[in-house]
Amino acid sequence: MAFETIQDIIANRTDIDRDDITSDTDLRKDLGVDSLDLFQIMTDVEDEFGIDIDSPGDLRTVQDLVDLAEA
Repeated sequence: MAFETIQDIIANRTDIDRDDITSDTDLRKDLGVDSLDLFQIMTDVEDEFGIDIDSPGDLRTVQDLVDLAEA
């Protein structure tokens, strides 16, 4: 469930089709997410899951976001 929600968040913040977003998708390399996009995605994930992301520099893949959301 967290994965699908994060897929939707990323798809809404980028022009990437949600079906092209996998758990192994690299946020920067594969999606071209810049620091502003990443901040907006993180904020949406924090709001959706009621979490705080302390180390955004550690986020590389979609799975990294899923792991934080499910922790």
